[in-house]
Amino acid sequence: MSSERTEVLVRPGVEGDLVALTDLYNHYVRETPITFDTAVFTPEERRPWLLSHPEDGPHRLKVAVEVDSQLILGYATSSLYRMKPAYGTSVEVTIYLAPDAGGRGIGTLLYKSLFEDLALEDLHRAYAGITQPNEVSVRLHERFGFRHVGTYREVGRKFGRYWDVAWYEKEL
Repeated sequence: MSSERTEVLVRPGVEGDLVALTDLYNHYVRETPITFDTAVFTPEERRPWLLSHPEDGPHRLKVAVEVDSQLILGYATSSLYRMKPAYGTSVEVTIYLAPDAGGRGIGTLLYKSLFEDLALEDLHRAYAGITQPNEVSVRLHERFGFRHVGTYREVGRKFGRYWDVAWYEKEL
């Protein structure tokens, strides 16, 4: 791996990204407890997820792309927090990086872009659930002003064990 910094572009996710985004997410489904999905997805199964994140509005999909190779290095989303209408000014945010993309500031670039866009929307709070342990994610969220509001103990079972999820919130 070269020590040169590669140029990274953050842009809205588009339908042409579907296969790469599905592959990236499936890595986390197969290999980690970070998502509580337990079965991998086909791109067609993920299409409704992608289409639920238009280029504008409160539910966004931001993608980090290596400029030279056009390789997707990660993505961040803001999504519906809960179905009931009174939750409409709240979003749940999440971020996923390609397995070899950590430690390069890509998560910071993605969240910076996402939160700049969300500042233009009628939103009040962002929430993030972080499967524990995950110090890297905790540090990223705290850097963006999230604070811990509670932990759901042993809320999900994957890989034959139970996992805690720490919940964080940020005022928008």
